[in-house]
Amino acid sequence: MKKYVLSLAVLILATTFSVTVVKASDQSDVRATVQSVFDQLKSHDYGSLYDLLPGSARSRMSRERFVSALQRAQDFYQLDRMDIGATKVMGNLAVVDTVLYGRVVTPIQAEGKIVVQQYLLREDGKWRVATGDQSSVKKFLADNPGFGKGFKIRSPRIYVKQNGTWVEFNAPSRRAK
Repeated sequence: MKKYVLSLAVLILATTFSVTVVKASDQSDVRATVQSVFDQLKSHDYGSLYDLLPGSARSRMSRERFVSALQRAQDFYQLDRMDIGATKVMGNLAVVDTVLYGRVVTPIQAEGKIVVQQYLLREDGKWRVATGDQSSVKKFLADNPGFGKGFKIRSPRIYVKQNGTWVEFNAPSRRAK
């Protein structure tokens, strides 16, 4: 009987430990993917970034169009660093709080930061970045309404530094004519 209880205790501990390791591994893989994307953006390696998009996004946009769009955008800003915050993984979706710091270089010069949640989908065992693919993100969130519990889903916010203070930038609204 003692041997049975001891075996059962070892089995429970092993199961608990393996679940914890899997969760930690998922979170580290997600964080590593987010860091890799930032490094590729910063080094202008846009072709490699295309490979990290979900299949649905790649089917809607060619590699050439994706790379061209990012090349045009690089004239307006320069990334400096990124802070990675809270990470939540649920099945094949992950959300990561990030703060991207950089500089606006055109049409004005200013320090800036973007507070944004990065969305990742797991496809074929690999994490794919779906942050810019709002249709995939919205579909997953609609199919999984419980995901937001304990992890508030927020819209991106942009800030510029004025007189040493971060001030939220609100783009002028477009008025219908």
